[in-house]
Amino acid sequence: MQADSLTIQPPLPLAYVRGEAVLQRPDDLYIPPDALEILLDAFAGPLDFLLYLIRKHKFDIVDLPVNDITLQYMEYIELMQGLNFELAAEYLVMAAMLAEIKSRLLLPRHSLPDEEEADPRAELIRRLQEYEVFKQAATQIDALPRDERDHFTAHAVLADNFAPQLLLPDVELAELTLALKDIMKRAKEFQHHHIKREHLSTRERMSRILELLREQQGYLAFSDCFELSEGREGVVVTFLAILELTKEKLVEIIQAAAFGQIHVKLNTAEA
Repeated sequence: MQADSLTIQPPLPLAYVRGEAVLQRPDDLYIPPDALEILLDAFAGPLDFLLYLIRKHKFDIVDLPVNDITLQYMEYIELMQGLNFELAAEYLVMAAMLAEIKSRLLLPRHSLPDEEEADPRAELIRRLQEYEVFKQAATQIDALPRDERDHFTAHAVLADNFAPQLLLPDVELAELTLALKDIMKRAKEFQHHHIKREHLSTRERMSRILELLREQQGYLAFSDCFELSEGREGVVVTFLAILELTKEKLVEIIQAAAFGQIHVKLNTAEA
């Protein structure tokens, strides 16, 4: 009883032909190679199509074989008519022109040597060469980078609550050493001999630098902390005093930009 109550699902159809479902695959199904034909070439006009035929069959455009070109062109016209495509009038005009040139080439020429008969293909060859020049120029122009096709302009808008922050670069020990080297070089010009040796105190120089910072509203250039007239000894003592103040977090050494001038700033708590 339980097995009879189960619903058997019918098989899914493979396809629908004229509204009827096809459940089984036919054994004699055969698709010929020419059943589906797709034309991918889009021609801008009869001259464009003639150039395509010349390049495809590697014809010489100066010595145009009108017979072969006319046959290829008429095959294309018949194919378009067979597919029920609407032909433009210019294609039919070109077909008539090719037929006229072909008929004029079949006519006998004059045997008089003084008379030069114009080549019936000359006008068509001139138009083809002129069209080829403009087509190559258009292709080169189209290959140039184009805005909104090859590259796009990006636009970015800052948020309303965006607050820019100035991040000052950290002062490395190497930069302090270079600044000290420059000051030592300048201090050599103020060296002089003393009869009595001076004794400089690092603590005293620390207090002096703090007083200078307070007078300058807590901001002083690194080079302004030194007295060049004190010579090498004074420069060394001042440099040690700045290091001690930095170590005790009484001052900060800052640099507004990379490779810029170094400044000594009084710490906020000390201020």
